[in-house]
Amino acid sequence: MAQYLVQVAYTSEAIATLVNNPHDRIVVVSKVVKKLGGKVVNGWLSFGEYDTAVIVHLPDNVAAAAFSMALGAGGAAKNVKTTPLLSVEEGISAMKAAATTGYKPPASA
Repeated sequence: MAQYLVQVAYTSEAIATLVNNPHDRIVVVSKVVKKLGGKVVNGWLSFGEYDTAVIVHLPDNVAAAAFSMALGAGGAAKNVKTTPLLSVEEGISAMKAAATTGYKPPASA
């Protein structure tokens, strides 16, 4: 199953709602991910550019896109960033495949 890092920046209204009624959003998010055939590995609150981050296992890019779209359409997020994650083994396989492509960069002027 594919793995994804999903980061969400909440709207100020969503943050105000959570401040007034603190609760564990992973419970809600886990149900959504399960409906898409996946599972939440873990989730964190953060500060800076994004307010939350979760690692999810989902069957494919279509399910990952659906999850991101659902988050974005819900109105509580001002930004959703979904990043596909490769295992180290997958990354090494990609590096090996890249080495055999024969790609040549444009010549420098």
